[in-house]
Amino acid sequence: MPSKTLLWLPLAATLALVAACSPPLPSGVDPDALKAAVGDAVGDPNTCVLIAEAGTGRIVWRYGSSRSCGTAWPACSGTEVRTVEQLMKTAGREGAEIWASCPSNADRSRTVAWAAGPVPGRPELVFTAVMEGAKTPPGIVLGDKLRGALERGGLSPAR
Repeated sequence: MPSKTLLWLPLAATLALVAACSPPLPSGVDPDALKAAVGDAVGDPNTCVLIAEAGTGRIVWRYGSSRSCGTAWPACSGTEVRTVEQLMKTAGREGAEIWASCPSNADRSRTVAWAAGPVPGRPELVFTAVMEGAKTPPGIVLGDKLRGALERGGLSPAR
C-alpha cells in the first residue's frame, strides 16, 4: 500500500501546474493588501471583483466566492442576464467604462450594481465588479470605491 505522502503528490503537482498557468499580478503588488483594501471598500458576500489582462481577458486576480462570481444577474440593459466574467469580455476596451444599476428581483427590494473599466495607471489591466443586495450602491459608486481600493491595495499608482 502506498504511503499517504505519495497519494498527495499527484494533487500537489496538479495544483502547482494550475497556479503556474495563471498570470500573476504585476510585480510588487501584494495580493493580501489588495484583498484587504477591496474588502474594506466593497466587501460583501454578494460582491465579485475580477482583474484581468486588457487584451486577453485572462483573469489575474479575483475577489469573491464562486457563488458571487458565477451568479448571473440582470445586466440592466433589457431582459438579459450576465455574470461578472461575461462582462469582463467587453470591459475596458479602448478605455470604456461601464456603470449600471437596476432592480435584481421582481418586487424591486434588491438591486444589482455593475462597474467595469481600465485599472487606473495600468492600461494593461481591466476590472469588473458586481454587487447585489438590499442596500447596494449605484454602479458608479461601486466603481469609485473600487478605484480607491485598487490604489490603496497597491495595484494602481497613487494619483
